[in-house]
Amino acid sequence: MYLTFDDGPHPVYTHQILDVLARHEAQAMFFVVGSLAESYPGIIQRIFDEGHTLGNHTWNHEALGGLSREQFDETVGRTQALLGDRGSDCLRPPYASMDAFTRPWAAGHELTVVTWDTSPKDWLDVSAQDVAQHIVDYARDGVIMLLHDGGGDRSQTVLGLDAALSVLASRGYRFEPLCT
Repeated sequence: MYLTFDDGPHPVYTHQILDVLARHEAQAMFFVVGSLAESYPGIIQRIFDEGHTLGNHTWNHEALGGLSREQFDETVGRTQALLGDRGSDCLRPPYASMDAFTRPWAAGHELTVVTWDTSPKDWLDVSAQDVAQHIVDYARDGVIMLLHDGGGDRSQTVLGLDAALSVLASRGYRFEPLCT
């Protein structure tokens, strides 16, 4: 099962999520916003040092569908340059916004577009119990779970993740990083 986190890094919630992942010996993928990664380089280094993978989520969380080639190259290229050798070869379009050019233009940056299979929609007003229940209910081999470490109050995500990982670890699930 692949746990992925979007919209960070966040100075509070990303650390809390990393602590939960460490407690459960779980690895994850963090699709980071370049401007935030630039503001919090220590968090980016912690993610990398703890064996998680870093993916590109554009510079300012732009919807990629409808961007000009120049705009696409700027937002994706700038983020990838900031991540450098720590970055993976994966790009997650914010809002899953894509058009006919997104995949070929990403390939021009040597990036593969990665979306997700399911999400507890933790960007909405959901409880920790709702987050945990969704993660547990939709756990399958190879499933890509979309969660968030940034973009708002993620306290319920942190609590729900902890509860879900306790249940799933007892069922033998392993959590590996995507895009290694």
